[in-house]
Amino acid sequence: MNKFKKIGLTALAASLVSVSANAGEMSVSGAASMNVGGYSGEGHDGGATFSMGNQITFTGGGELDNGMTVSLSFQLDNGTANAVAGNFDDHSVTISSDAMGSLTLHGHGGGSATSAMDATAAGNVWDTFDGATGGSGVVGVGHSNSAPGNNALSYVMPTIMDGVAVNLSYEPQSSGNTIDSGIGYAVTYTGVEGLTLAYSSSDEVGTTSALSGDQTAWKASYAYGPITATITESEFDVATAASDQDVSSMAVSYTISDEMSVTYGTETIDTGGTGVDAEYDVISGSYTSGGMTISANRKTAENIDHSTNANADLEYWGLGLAFAF
Repeated sequence: MNKFKKIGLTALAASLVSVSANAGEMSVSGAASMNVGGYSGEGHDGGATFSMGNQITFTGGGELDNGMTVSLSFQLDNGTANAVAGNFDDHSVTISSDAMGSLTLHGHGGGSATSAMDATAAGNVWDTFDGATGGSGVVGVGHSNSAPGNNALSYVMPTIMDGVAVNLSYEPQSSGNTIDSGIGYAVTYTGVEGLTLAYSSSDEVGTTSALSGDQTAWKASYAYGPITATITESEFDVATAASDQDVSSMAVSYTISDEMSVTYGTETIDTGGTGVDAEYDVISGSYTSGGMTISANRKTAENIDHSTNANADLEYWGLGLAFAF
């Protein structure tokens, strides 16, 4: 069954290789931020650290002779670890039409159908404590997902019925990798006002069979008046049981006004090994005026390395000022 899906996506990509556009348009957008935050915990005070975000995205596109539309996106980000001059980040080419849907080749920054939707309900609180945090000597666990490498394909099918969207992804077998190519799918339903339901499953193409498997994720969100409640669940399963991971999250947001909102959320990462669960929570607020957003958050984490050591419990506070232009 997987082979038929792979053949279909490969054939579709091949049929769209050679195209020409009559005219096109280009635009530039940007984002910048100024941030300050700090960690604290048992025997540890990280003090305050300043940071900034900066990126510029160039987009361009046009309609082809055959009625299709082609578009290019190219992002410059000084904070990226990409090897191309340290600045060349996400970039992709998309070909689309109402009848065909939308096919995108991600040179960098793509994801499987599942990893593209598996952000936690609470907003990936774990990421604040991922890795060595503020010199505490504790390495926080990361969230595993089935994100493909560079040059992966994603496909958005044309509308099959109101309120239903279907996305597919394809990761080709990499050079020197004995593991087969990977596919994924995601189905999202928004046919009831205020309700969003999504389910996805994708292959995890590891460098060895022991690190290969699959990831599934689902999301349920419902907005009623100013209150939005969201639940997410992600299951990452590979042949090596110690690398398995379940991530559960919930969040409740309250929209005070068009400009102001507050959110409370929790996350739990359950390892496939013998360690205890890593647990996180966050309370945050934001105020938006025009293209400027002021935000504040307070985050706590317990057992960030799946141990009960005292220095594995940390807190974080942060303030941010972000601009979109």
